Amino acid sequence: MRAVIVSDIHSNYVALEAVLAAAGQYDELWNLGDTIGYGPRPNECMAAMRERASVMIAGNHDLACLGLVDLSDFNPEARAANIWNGAQLHDDHREALESLPPLRSVNERFMVAHGSPRDAVWEYLLTRAQAQENFKRFDQQVCFIGHSHVPLFFQRPEGERVTGPRVPDDGEQLELHATTRYIINPGSVGQPRNQDPRAAFALLDTDASTVTFRRVEYDIARTQREMRDAQLPEPLAARLEYGM
Repeated sequence: MRAVIVSDIHSNYVALEAVLAAAGQYDELWNLGDTIGYGPRPNECMAAMRERASVMIAGNHDLACLGLVDLSDFNPEARAANIWNGAQLHDDHREALESLPPLRSVNERFMVAHGSPRDAVWEYLLTRAQAQENFKRFDQQVCFIGHSHVPLFFQRPEGERVTGPRVPDDGEQLELHATTRYIINPGSVGQPRNQDPRAAFALLDTDASTVTFRRVEYDIARTQREMRDAQLPEPLAARLEYGM
């Protein structure tokens, strides 16, 4: 089975189109949350994910756009964008988002969480110490996470200490060894933050037991124009070209 793993699309439909084109043929698509928020095209992104995603969870910005978490927890630019995204969202997309949990078991081998297994809504899982604690919170071999917008992975070989985080290069392939457990972040489709403005995603091949990390260029200027036309906060548009 070949699965496309995406996260943090953030209403950036131009980036999502580029990712889907680059992914090629696949059997399943797993969405790790924050489909909306920040960007200019929430309804198109939701429609695409409702059509394609076999696994989909909610992120903190999704919940904020729905009014289900306190907007005061966000900076002024993010808060304004979330309010705008929520106001644009069609009722059927709103209902679909409201039904989603922030983490779920996919099967006996894979789990998905937006932030982390320990705190699926809010934790930015970026350090080895955090990973050590989070490996205790799920039973599967692999947990895919989003939220930080940084592609990375941690490994815990049986009987050994956690290693990582490692930030993979474009095209890097991680082999999933049977006696090792993993926490893996594919990075952000719509708002990358590791000084690389290209959209990020990952490809899971369960037959080969590999995860391949990918980056793809997209028309950043087009998304920026759409954000400015919608009068979304300028810093949110400007940051896209710097990957931060």
